[in-house]
Amino acid sequence: MSEENKYPIKKVNIICAKGTIEDIYAALVMGNGAVMEGIEMNLFFTFFGLEGIVKKWMKKPHTAVIGNPAMRMPGLGTRMPTWLGIIPGLEAMVSGMMRKQMDDLDVPPIEEFFELITAGGGKIFACKLAMDMFKIKEEELSGHVSGVLTVGEFYELSGGEGSQIIFT
Repeated sequence: MSEENKYPIKKVNIICAKGTIEDIYAALVMGNGAVMEGIEMNLFFTFFGLEGIVKKWMKKPHTAVIGNPAMRMPGLGTRMPTWLGIIPGLEAMVSGMMRKQMDDLDVPPIEEFFELITAGGGKIFACKLAMDMFKIKEEELSGHVSGVLTVGEFYELSGGEGSQIIFT
């Protein structure tokens, strides 16, 4: 972690509301980057973003094949027609390929990112409303989760001069 924060942002609060590989990792990379630069950081997982902090789901995140116009065919660079997503097993195959590519690039798994973030002083929270909606219990969450907050509690925690909220 940097000795001193040299940026105008003093605190960053990242909301992860989607549970795909690209959404969870965007939040993790941004959060870890903030911590490494000496910026106070809170990461708030809500709705489908809970996929990233529930122990039984976080080990194998998936990516959407249907409805993802940015999906490119591996190695070819051409767009993958979204209708191909109806092929059984394609989403699992594409997700596995993405996880493999990330592994080849030494991108840490989710749990290891949590260790880096919390070791650097970052905090990870779950949304109470989403937990209640999906009937998820606190003991089902990663041990790196600091607590379960209401939206109001998250906003209260997120305040202060130089504070920013980023929604991924």
